[in-house]
Amino acid sequence: MTPRVVVVGLGPGGADLVTPRALEALRRSPVLVRTARHPAVDDLRAVGIAFEPLDPIYDAAPDLAAAYAAIAERVLAEARDRGEVVYAVPGSPGVAERAVGALHRAAAAGEILLEVVPGLSFADLAWARLGVDPMERGARVIDGRDLPNAAGLHGALLIAQCDTTFVLSEVKLALLEVLPADAEVVVLARLGSASESVTRVALEDLDRTVEPDHLTTVFVDTGEAAVAAEVARLVALAEVLRGPGGCPWDAEQTHRSLVRYLLEEAYETVETLEALPLDAPAGEADLEAYARLEDELGDVLFQVVFHSILAAEAGAFTFADVARGIHDKLVRRHPHVFGEVDVAGSDEVLANWEVIKQQERGTESIMDGISPALPSTLYALKLFRKAATVGLAPADRGAAIDEVEAALARLGAPPADRSEEDPAVGDLLAAAVAVARAEGVDAESALRAWAGRFRERFRTVEALAASRGTSLREADPDLVRDLWTEAAPAD
Repeated sequence: MTPRVVVVGLGPGGADLVTPRALEALRRSPVLVRTARHPAVDDLRAVGIAFEPLDPIYDAAPDLAAAYAAIAERVLAEARDRGEVVYAVPGSPGVAERAVGALHRAAAAGEILLEVVPGLSFADLAWARLGVDPMERGARVIDGRDLPNAAGLHGALLIAQCDTTFVLSEVKLALLEVLPADAEVVVLARLGSASESVTRVALEDLDRTVEPDHLTTVFVDTGEAAVAAEVARLVALAEVLRGPGGCPWDAEQTHRSLVRYLLEEAYETVETLEALPLDAPAGEADLEAYARLEDELGDVLFQVVFHSILAAEAGAFTFADVARGIHDKLVRRHPHVFGEVDVAGSDEVLANWEVIKQQERGTESIMDGISPALPSTLYALKLFRKAATVGLAPADRGAAIDEVEAALARLGAPPADRSEEDPAVGDLLAAAVAVARAEGVDAESALRAWAGRFRERFRTVEALAASRGTSLREADPDLVRDLWTEAAPAD
């Protein structure tokens, strides 16, 4: 016989909000419940209904998408083993329940027979407490954990699953893009339970004064101001340029053809960054330099958007996936901020970072993932950083300078057969990178800045020679040296 799954909504609060039809289904078959952290579960256990919680799946899964996929597979497996199983979810099965969507797809494929018993949704209670008619106001329900997909939305927004302070912070930062810090938002907690609360707080205090749990929801009305509207407009514009009736040049591009532009924009951005004061953003801001940086960062961002649109055409990923991916990666790689890991300083942060990267990629060597195609100084710096996580790089400035002196001694020895890959020269250059690292200086940027100064000084020499009616190419070497000294910048 085809396995049968009955999905039951437990409502948003206690057992008094569970429908009679749902109670009937809960009493007739083994019950898997998505989470036991729900008021109705304790109430129903008290009257003899047994639940098998699936909370351990959350603890083992790397993210929510994986958790919901694993839950759906577990429900399907139990149905195949038992013939029929009940899967109970908080609220209503039709609202914010991704695993239920997977069960619908399994039913459409003929794998199971599916019955869905609706329940009262948290949104139903929220609209009632707020006095908001969602049809009249054009209100939307969005997931606080999935803000990239909310880009462009505006008006009345019910933001669900605000279950941690981190999610509240993300919601606050997104809303601060379009609302003032003192704008009022409504926090709805544990609706339908004895400890229900509805409070109004200033947006800036959302993650400071609210203690969230898995039954916390936030309501806000942004008016005509759209959440993350500028990013949404940029993506939409790029899609128009790429689409039918758009720009012929954009329509012809491929990932490979765009590589040169990504490199060009990246180097131009580096140039504007190096024009900023060394202590920026500290000190007085150079608004003209920042204006150039803003322009160049926009060019780089467009390259990211363009490649994301090409990937979406291939059915691979979207710009929202890119934003979500880097967001989740940063959360995973900062367990000392978003988890329970303690660190003594930045060295331990970097060591943990490398361990997490190696686990994510499933690589055997800490050195895996460093591209040999990098510029040499940057390549050497990355090697030193990796080695430092296991204590193999020069530990301080003194040790790094010792490396320079040892390399100079080897270079000063009687010359053997010199080659383009002379180990002694390589040792000296690597030691210089080690010194830069010990000084907190980026060797690639330092050498590039030196080259810029050398170039400008040489141009000054050319100008001095021309002002005296002399061709630099034909000038006496002593005169060239004198001009070089004269062109030295003032201390």
